[in-house]
Amino acid sequence: MLSDQELLRYSRQVLLSQVDIDGQLRLKHSRALIIGLGGLGSPVALYLAAAGVGELHLADFDTVDLTNLQRQVMHDTASVGLSKVDSALQRLQAINPEITLVPHRQALDEDSLAAAVAAVDLVLDCSDNFTTREAVNAACVAAGKPLVSGAAIRLEGQLSVFDPRRPESPCYHCLYGHGSEAELTCSEAGVVGPLVGLIGSLQALEALKLLAGFGEPLVGRLLLVDALGTRFRELRVKRDPGCAVCGKAHA
Repeated sequence: MLSDQELLRYSRQVLLSQVDIDGQLRLKHSRALIIGLGGLGSPVALYLAAAGVGELHLADFDTVDLTNLQRQVMHDTASVGLSKVDSALQRLQAINPEITLVPHRQALDEDSLAAAVAAVDLVLDCSDNFTTREAVNAACVAAGKPLVSGAAIRLEGQLSVFDPRRPESPCYHCLYGHGSEAELTCSEAGVVGPLVGLIGSLQALEALKLLAGFGEPLVGRLLLVDALGTRFRELRVKRDPGCAVCGKAHA
């Protein structure tokens, strides 16, 4: 059950009929893996911790750099030089001491990624490169775990949910294939801070919906955000029956 302290802490959330006590309990007993604790991972981790997701697994092998602080709002000037995981542990523990935090400070290889995905109920990909996204997607398909995927660069963002538990759901590979060899990162192309905050906040919202069991998740839909013109567009995305990653899983 929820303690009196928890009922008070989450009272504004519990007041929602879509969440209520049952939904908050589901969040309390949920486990989520956040891959990347930068611009996207910052709002994701902050909001999931504040919302009471019971166990957050934090994966990032990088350290905090001064250039991160313009958009990676979980970290501050005093965190420069620290492991992003350690910086996140300090901040999230201060926000909500009721939850459990599980650190992954090393880069995840195929085996450790598979184990990390298998240990949780949901994965949020907040990384900034295609190779990691493809590896995370494959691990989620293999484990049958939902994946909330976000990306942002320059003044454009994207968001979708891939849920291998649903036969009609595409996976990341269905949508993006083998990607582009010429992909850019934020350090090369730039990005505006509030955009990653927006995409990360939407990732956190999708995760809460999936974990607490309310609303309509962004499965089979790709949300495109144009920050320059403040425009949102939605595209329907179908599963590829011949997909090299999820085709066999649904066969």
